[in-house]
Amino acid sequence: MIERISPPGAPAPRGPYSPAVRAGDYIFVAGQIPIDPYTGKVVTGDVQAETRQVLTNIKTILEGCGASMENVVRCGVYLTDAADFQAMNSVYAEFFGEAKPARTTIIVAALPLKDAKVEIDAMAYKPLA
Repeated sequence: MIERISPPGAPAPRGPYSPAVRAGDYIFVAGQIPIDPYTGKVVTGDVQAETRQVLTNIKTILEGCGASMENVVRCGVYLTDAADFQAMNSVYAEFFGEAKPARTTIIVAALPLKDAKVEIDAMAYKPLA
């Protein structure tokens, strides 16, 4: 079973993709950039503010799928500046605490949204009830 999910409170997709896809017991969350879902505008400033918005968006999407941050088993983090790693990591730790998913962090030349400094995707495991 594959279900494409666009939960309320999540940023609207800016392209031909689903915010989340459930495939059996797994939920795949599309890469999130720092978009405020209520204004549709990019949260700008430092990488910590951007990371906080990105992870809030992921949390909202997961909750809309009946899951939580504790169900996340893997994340991909994309940064435009390696110097932002520690600042991003401190906010990331606030959201995951002891539930430490596997993670890959990649430094990229640019993200699809011109001024974004961070994008994060996630995969969660949440068995169907």
